[in-house]
Parts: sequence; C-alpha cells; structure tokens
Amino acid sequence: MEKRQFRVGTFNLNNLVLPEVEYYRGEFYSSDEYRQKVAWTAHQLDRMKTDLVGFQEIFHEQALVEVLAASERAHPHQIVMAEGIGNGPGVALSTSFPVLEHRIYIDFPEASWLSVDAEKARIPLTSFSHPVLSVDVELPNGMPCTVFVVHLKSKRPMMARNVDRSDPVELAKGQARSLIRRAAEATALRFILMEKLRDRRYPVIVMGDVNDNHTSVTTQLVSGQPPWECWSFRQKVPVWDTLLYQVKDIQARLGYGDHYYTHIHNGHYDSLDHIMVSEEFAPRNRNHIGQVIYVSVYNDHLFDQTLLEDQIESWKSDHGQVVATIALDGEK
Repeated sequence: MEKRQFRVGTFNLNNLVLPEVEYYRGEFYSSDEYRQKVAWTAHQLDRMKTDLVGFQEIFHEQALVEVLAASERAHPHQIVMAEGIGNGPGVALSTSFPVLEHRIYIDFPEASWLSVDAEKARIPLTSFSHPVLSVDVELPNGMPCTVFVVHLKSKRPMMARNVDRSDPVELAKGQARSLIRRAAEATALRFILMEKLRDRRYPVIVMGDVNDNHTSVTTQLVSGQPPWECWSFRQKVPVWDTLLYQVKDIQARLGYGDHYYTHIHNGHYDSLDHIMVSEEFAPRNRNHIGQVIYVSVYNDHLFDQTLLEDQIESWKSDHGQVVATIALDGEK
C-alpha cells in the first residue's frame, strides 16, 4: 500500500516586524538585525521542510513574504494572514497545498462565554487576544483538511495600573488574570473546533503557541477529554470523534526518548508550541486516513540563560519549532 507523506509545522517567529518600526515601546529592529532575522528564519524553514506552516507573532505580512522569498523550500508557498488585533501581532499559514477558503475568528461565540455561580456572574471576556485563523486546504489525496493556527494568551502577568509590580500578591493576581483569559480563549476555541470535529469525516489540524504544556488544563480544554475507560465502545465513539491528539503523545508511543521542549524561561524547560490532529490522523483509530509517523523539534538554538551569561540573539526566535510528518494511506 503506497504512502504519501507531508509535513506540518508550527513556528513562533518572536516578533517578525519590518525594520525601523517600533513594535513595543522602545523595541525595533535595525536594518542589519532585520536582514539577520529574515535569513535565520528562512534557514529554519529550509531545515523544517514543511508543506504547511502555522506562524505566530507577525506584525507585517510583507516581512513574512520576504522570509519565504529567502527560503529555498518555502518560497512557492501561498500565505493566508490574520492581522493582529489593535497593535498586536497576527498569525498566518503558509502552504504548498491549494487553499479552498479561510475564516478569521476574533470574537468568542456567545454560547462559549464563561460564567460562575450557576450562570449568575459572567466573566467579561468575549474576544481572543490574538486572532484564530482557520484555513481549508486540499491534501495530496484530494481530501479537504481544516487547519487552525492559534496563539493563546501568554503566562505573562496582567498587572493592574499603578500597582507595585514586585508585590507578590499583585503578581499572583496578575498571573491569575492571564490564566483566566487563557482558559476563556481555550474554551471559545474548543467551541469553534466542535463545528469541524463532530460528525465530520475529514481531518482537522490545530497548531500554534498555546502558552502551556500538553497536560495543562487550558491545553486539554482545546484537545478535549478522553472518554472514561469503563464506558462501552458505543459510548466512547462519539467522544473520540471530537478529540484532538497531541503529536507529542503519538511520538511517545512510537519511541522511548522525550526531548520535547520549545521554550526555556528562568531555567524551566517547557513545551508551549503544539500540533494536534483529529482522529483521522491518529494511528490507534482503526478508520484513520493517515498517520502521524514522526515528530521533530528544532530547539538547538535555545539554551538555559540561568546557566550562561549569553543571551539569545534578538533576531532568533525564543521558541523551538515543531514538525510532524504525516503519511496518508494509499488506495485500498
């Protein structure tokens, strides 16, 4: 049975912006730094050898156009961009596959709004901090596939104005605000995903920076909860239909090593960047139309800055890149 393979990747670009443009207060790239960033990013793309790449932290689409032009592998790719909200960065997908249509989500679906105390106290969060991009592409076997590119709220504390930012209590409150926002975004994303996952017979891929590890509550809100082991097979089937599977977990079942980290902060090695696939690409699903067969993490440019006095160059990403290789089943 012939297998046709393709590769999907996620890439947090760490503020891709045109030169001499201030993107945060006092922060900008000189022309030389920008050239280095374009060259380094293009080199990473050539290493990744992907057919689909989801990007985060893009301030200017023209900068991404220049990155792809500098890449031997990715320069023919089509770009689908979701501009940032306000002055913030956006997300994008580049692909060598035909694009069928795309959608951009900024506001939460009303039915996904959160409340506490039996619906009496609504949490006043109704929109994403970064846009969610959904793109329908045609796979090499002619089947449609919906790809989501996401960037959920970071762990950076959301501090109130005019407070002592070193106060431990204020810091805890700021971290709690960020967690609540990320949970609200994850819940709204899950609601949007259900439209594509439930009772559909084509694959879905979610990729991006979800700003938490794969076992966190917020990440599992996106992927969904597996059915209880004691349930009957008939009860489990509709739950499996709506789950997303971490390519990290699929890889772990195929081998013994685990070197999956995409970010290092204050000595903590963490995985913030993820690729999740629907059951159509899960090897354990007896009706799969393809399988994740290998996962690579390009993190050799990262190092623990608590152990060295060096710093990661400003023109490199402070995230590792994740690539999943998927083999499509041949004709049976």
